[in-house]
Amino acid sequence: MTGAVDTASIVDLLTALVRVPSRGGIDARAPVLECVETWFDAHQVRTRRLVSADGDPLALHAQIRGNGGGPHYLLNATLDTASFGDESTWTYPPLSAHIADGWLHGRGSGDSKAAVAIFAHLAAAFAQRVDALVGTLSVLFDLDEHTGRFGGARAFFDAPDAPRPDGVFIGYPGIDRIVVGARGFLRAQLVVRGIAAHSGASTTRGLNAAIRGAHLAAALNDTTLPVDPTFGRPAQLTVTGIRAGDGTFTSVPDRCELNLDCRLTPAFGANEARRLIERIVRDHDAQYDASLATSIEWIAGWPAYRVPDSHPMASALQRAAHDELSENVPLAVAGPSNIGNYLASLGVPALCGFGVRCEGIHAADERIELASIAPVYRTYERALLTLLAAQ
Repeated sequence: MTGAVDTASIVDLLTALVRVPSRGGIDARAPVLECVETWFDAHQVRTRRLVSADGDPLALHAQIRGNGGGPHYLLNATLDTASFGDESTWTYPPLSAHIADGWLHGRGSGDSKAAVAIFAHLAAAFAQRVDALVGTLSVLFDLDEHTGRFGGARAFFDAPDAPRPDGVFIGYPGIDRIVVGARGFLRAQLVVRGIAAHSGASTTRGLNAAIRGAHLAAALNDTTLPVDPTFGRPAQLTVTGIRAGDGTFTSVPDRCELNLDCRLTPAFGANEARRLIERIVRDHDAQYDASLATSIEWIAGWPAYRVPDSHPMASALQRAAHDELSENVPLAVAGPSNIGNYLASLGVPALCGFGVRCEGIHAADERIELASIAPVYRTYERALLTLLAAQ
C-alpha cells in the first residue's frame, strides 16, 4: 500500500538543490553532491561516490537490496543543469527557488532536481521496507549530464563489474505521457570547396564556396526522408550551421563548412542516413571538378530505441499513472535523444520521461508545479511496489 507523501520534505530538498549552482561544465560539482549526501546520511541511506580518474565527482549511487534475487530497477536523474542564459530575462533569480502561484522557480527545478528530490525520498522509503521487497532498487544521480558527456552514467555502466538493471526510470519532467523511447542521431561536418579570388575582380571570379554550400544546404534541407509509422516519430535532417569566409569583404571564399544533425528511427538508421547524405553530396559535386569534391566527417551518435509496451517496467508505470491520475497516460517516443539511447545501446531498457509538470526547461523562468510532486511520487511508488513487492 502506498502511504502519505511528505511533499513538504521533497520541496525542502528541492529548494536546497536549486539554490546550489550546478551548471554543467561551469560550476564545481562537489557542493550539490554534498547537499544530497547530507540528506541521505540524515535518512540512514548509505551512498557511494563515483569519481573520475583525477578524483572529480561524477555521480552518487545508492542501493537498497530486498530479499532473494529478484529484478533490479534503477532510478536515474541529473544533478547538473543547463546554464542560466541572460539572467535579466528571469522573473526571479535562477537560484532563488522562489515559490509563486503554486510554482517553484529556478534553474534545474524541472531538469532534473525535482526528480532527484522525489527519487531520494523513494529510496529512503524503500530502505525502510526491505523485508517486503524482492529484488534491488538503486538510484544514480549524474553530475555530468548537461555537458553531453553523461560522465556519471558512463562511470557506473562502463565499469568492468557494472550491473545491468532490468530497467531504468529516468526522471525527466512531463506528467502527460510516459516516454518509452527516443530518436537516435548521427551528425556530420561537411567541407564544401571553391576557388578563392578577389571579390572586386572582373575577369577571375573564382568559385564561391559560400554559394556552393548554400545550394548543398538547400538540397539537404529539401530531401524527403522515409516515414516509420510504427515508431511514432519521423526521421529528420537539419542543417544546423553554415560558415564561410574569413570575415573580410574582399575575398571570394574557397571553403564553406556545414553542420548536419540527422535524427534516426529504427527504419532509418545510421547506415541509411550516411548513404542518403553521401548521395546528395555526390549529386551536388557532379557539377564541379573532382578536385573540389566535398569532404564528410562523420560524428557517431546513438541509435533510436523504443521499449516494448509489454515490458514490465512500461506496463507497471502506465497502470500506476492511470490509477493515480484517473486517466490514460499514453506511451510516447521523444524527439530529442537522451541518456536512454546510451542505455539502450548497452541492452538496458529505459523509460526517459514521466515527472513533474514543468515549464521553461533550458530557458528563462524554468519552474515546476508543486501540485504535481505528490502524484508523480505515488505513481513511481505504485510501479516499484508492483515490480519489487514480495508475492
